[in-house]
Amino acid sequence: MAAITVRHEARDRFRISIRGHDVVVDQPLPASGDAGPTPTELFVASLAACAGFYARRFLARHGLPDGELAVSCNFGWTPDHSRVASIALRVELPNGVAGGLEIPLLRVIERCTVHQSIREMPVVTCELAAASAPV
Repeated sequence: MAAITVRHEARDRFRISIRGHDVVVDQPLPASGDAGPTPTELFVASLAACAGFYARRFLARHGLPDGELAVSCNFGWTPDHSRVASIALRVELPNGVAGGLEIPLLRVIERCTVHQSIREMPVVTCELAAASAPV
């Protein structure tokens, strides 16, 4: 399993470090500094990015253009805002993508790793440790 470290920076801003890459998450103004997406937005964006990755690979396997490929998404909350209740993805295909491949492409997109991880909920554990303990 890849090590991911999340460190507090200021107010509600955290820096996520993954394999030498840094991503900042924060809360919008006025709660914090709006220095990055919220963790929930990043969660939803990871699904959209995964869908785009799987779609691009599908297009490449079929010799189809991928230059205009884009994924947009919207999400909704439960009434108490305790979790994401719905996510809607829209995969915008490049011009020249031949008809007849829509159903297989949609099936591939729906099998992306993030989508499958949401459908088949992973076991999540949490423990507390002293700050000096290695992560």
